[in-house]
Amino acid sequence: MTKDVISFKTVILQSGDINAAYIECPFSTEEYFGKKGLVKIKAIFDGEVEYRGSLVKMKSDYHTLGLTQEIRNQLGKSFGDKVSIKLWEDKEERTVIIPDDVILVFNENLKAKELFDAISYTHRKEYIRWIVEAKKPETREKRKVKMIELILARKKGI
Repeated sequence: MTKDVISFKTVILQSGDINAAYIECPFSTEEYFGKKGLVKIKAIFDGEVEYRGSLVKMKSDYHTLGLTQEIRNQLGKSFGDKVSIKLWEDKEERTVIIPDDVILVFNENLKAKELFDAISYTHRKEYIRWIVEAKKPETREKRKVKMIELILARKKGI
């Protein structure tokens, strides 16, 4: 039932009045992937920009794929522009690389590590990204402490 690569061209759509973009997938995910719900995929836009994300069905007849501002900038495209897409199902396990200093914090907070491991890949990725993107060492330290507090309070994301 799964086919290798799906190629199509479509228009970048705007979500309401906010700076959020997506594309609609003109095919049946059930036919291609045997799935009606969320489908993890890898994609290449205009033959040059790679992306790893998910097709989701949100109040629409079609599955959609969000296009981040970063991707649109790399493509030099905006709402209403056409984009060519090649996508396929992503069957690889999604893992987050945890920096050594964060591992040390988790070693001191085993309950927080257990809760961290139980949240979704996306939330784990966002917590680590938030820490890694700190520009100053003291900000990074504060964020590590805050992350532990949020996780122990069972907050899935920042």
